[in-house]
Amino acid sequence: MFARIALALALVLTGAVAASAQEPDLIFKKSTVWRALTPNDKLAVYGLDDPVVEGVACHYTTPERGGVSGTLGVAEEVSDISLSCRQVGPIRFKERFAQGDVVFSERRSFIFKRMHIVRGCDTKRNTLVYMVYSDRPIEGSPKNSTSSVPLAPWGNSGEAPKCADWLKS
Repeated sequence: MFARIALALALVLTGAVAASAQEPDLIFKKSTVWRALTPNDKLAVYGLDDPVVEGVACHYTTPERGGVSGTLGVAEEVSDISLSCRQVGPIRFKERFAQGDVVFSERRSFIFKRMHIVRGCDTKRNTLVYMVYSDRPIEGSPKNSTSSVPLAPWGNSGEAPKCADWLKS
């Protein structure tokens, strides 16, 4: 039993437990707090493609702490993360998904805090809904951001697929 706990802790510490193998693309960073001898605090904008829904891209902005703790990678990042997702091409579902499936996840503190981007389907409006939030085992964060992607035909591709047809029952 102790070996299982140690293995789980090692996976969390190394960040090996991930929702997907995809790494987000850094678009740009902008300094928000100047620091004389250490790196500045920044806002960083990242882009990623939905691994299950081809034709949807999401961009999120997240604060990154500078200073000594940020440089050493031990700073606990705040939960203020914004999210925007859009249709960027013809929609094609690669597999079925459940409401709230994780699209992307990353560590936001040395041990416990993680950021998650999850996906759902508003079947009535044929719209994909994405939400970003952070959590901690003991105390989560109510800070979140939501973005919607109404499914529409792309070019001369005919009708848009129905996200309800791809939901796991």
